[in-house]
Amino acid sequence: MSDSNNRRHVRTKLRADIKVTHPEIGDLSLRTGDISDGGVYILAEGQELPEIGEVVKVQVQGIGGGEAPILEMRIVRIDKDGIGLEFMPND
Repeated sequence: MSDSNNRRHVRTKLRADIKVTHPEIGDLSLRTGDISDGGVYILAEGQELPEIGEVVKVQVQGIGGGEAPILEMRIVRIDKDGIGLEFMPND
């Protein structure tokens, strides 16, 4: 059985409120669609977004116990429903 998506990582549906920040767009309040070990898909239909290859800052919102960390992620895909972001290595 072949995987027509050619995904390297298994995706898990996850709905979470997030803040995406980039100098060109400012702060956007969006929601995740799914997550994997390699990245996250963000539902962003109709939003103006930076180009593929750009780095954005992402922070999960509304979790208990204080603020979530801010992660830098690279835009690797844009489609009509949203954007695919990949986790960047922590150097």
